[in-house]
Amino acid sequence: MSFLRITSPHGHGPLTTAQVMQTVLLATLPGVVVLTWFFGPGTLINILFGGAVALACEYASLWLRDREPAPYLSDYSVLVTSTLLCIALPPYAPWWLVTTGILASVILGKHVFGGLGYNPFNPAMVGYVVLLISFPLQMSTWQAPRGLGEVPGLGDSVTALLTPGAYDGVTMATPLDLLRQNKGLLLDDLYAQAPQMVQWAGIGWEWVNIEFQAGGVWVIYGGVFTWHAPVGMLVMLGLCAAAGFDSGSSESGGSPLFHWLSGATMFGAFFIITDPVSGATSNRGRLLFGALVGLLLYLIRVHGNYPDALAFAVLILNFAAPFIDQYTQPVTYGHRPQREDEE
Repeated sequence: MSFLRITSPHGHGPLTTAQVMQTVLLATLPGVVVLTWFFGPGTLINILFGGAVALACEYASLWLRDREPAPYLSDYSVLVTSTLLCIALPPYAPWWLVTTGILASVILGKHVFGGLGYNPFNPAMVGYVVLLISFPLQMSTWQAPRGLGEVPGLGDSVTALLTPGAYDGVTMATPLDLLRQNKGLLLDDLYAQAPQMVQWAGIGWEWVNIEFQAGGVWVIYGGVFTWHAPVGMLVMLGLCAAAGFDSGSSESGGSPLFHWLSGATMFGAFFIITDPVSGATSNRGRLLFGALVGLLLYLIRVHGNYPDALAFAVLILNFAAPFIDQYTQPVTYGHRPQREDEE
């Protein structure tokens, strides 16, 4: 079977690749600002350092492939990849962790397959999964949010990046970690015992998700991508959470609001699964793609070993994207669907 990777007819919008990438970068600002408020400037430091590493890695990869670097460096695509990866990393990750993730994203996730437009997997999630499997301890070390611990300053952030081990901040398990590790407490008791848990999801995480949602809605309004994949993912995740909630017993998987506003849910829905290269291409395909990501995300969160498993869900569905495209292609303009008895 020959899998199709395109739809027809093609749309030619007014935005260039560089303008699309700039719009995506701007849309992440509300979420990054709230991350900085609740967890300190570590994410900003990671983004700046990661961007510099990504540009250098992109230049070296293009030089080795005998390509002219200027057009590729000026389209901002590598900065989008590095920014999305650095947002997903713990705020005070050491320099070698950020560098390893960037190298995996740019080289393994992008240039091995031919560069922008040819990558079958989301590059940022490739880097994230490499780090999560290789360095699980460093990837699970999150700073205590504002109000439950001292938020590090700019100097502490630079120290944590450049001199790993020199800065020792207060860390806490994320709400998703707590729920996954819960074995015998009712949800009400778990919320009462864990200071980072609040009514819906967790201190800081609720507002981070709301702001990433706001940025994503702005991008949709600007016509950069469609609503189908985010809506499919969020609806399916909500339905699964509602089915497994069971009024808050010790076996409960958490409420729909908890799953929508915890971890990287909104960030993933609006900035990761909307990747036009590694996802499905038709509107029906995007809706199905998003729904299946939401289903896998819930199953791995509740029954798997990784509480926030967005990257795994996305990469698994990247495998399936050509298959989804094969069976969700729109009918060619001016033709009617072909019935089986006419084949």
